[in-house]
Amino acid sequence: MKGNNIDMHKGFTLIELLVVIAILGLLISVLLTTINPIAQFQKSNDARRKTDLETLQRALELYYQDNNAYPSSTSNEINGLSWGSAWAPYINKLPQDPVTGKNYVYFSTGQAYYLYTNLERGSKDPQSCNNGNACSGFSRAIVGFPQNTACGGTCNYGISSPNVSP
Repeated sequence: MKGNNIDMHKGFTLIELLVVIAILGLLISVLLTTINPIAQFQKSNDARRKTDLETLQRALELYYQDNNAYPSSTSNEINGLSWGSAWAPYINKLPQDPVTGKNYVYFSTGQAYYLYTNLERGSKDPQSCNNGNACSGFSRAIVGFPQNTACGGTCNYGISSPNVSP
């Protein structure tokens, strides 16, 4: 009967499993703290906003070359077109903010334009206006737009025509 005796001591004990799970939990929490996925999403959204405004800036300059003036601004829109609409031949589609509830703001005098957005990282982004506060040109350019809500938050990043500053 000794040959049929099965060794019952194979496997892990409950204590060993709990120690491994605790170590894995600690490593994962340190990794998540280091990576900070929320900040990475914010950084990604902010990069997209900057790219969108730069793309729009090129389209506005093409429009100016054809018409000797920048397009009108109507209710924060370009020529009355909603964000996300087609604007041929200058751009396939007017960009939209990647986050619902946030907006791009456009204002034009005909010979100058201003584009604004809200960067989620605010003062952490070195390109934001006034350490994450509203761009100084925003209040001068767009009278009547509330600075704290026009962009879905503070309009703390701007691009303008070459003859003015945001």
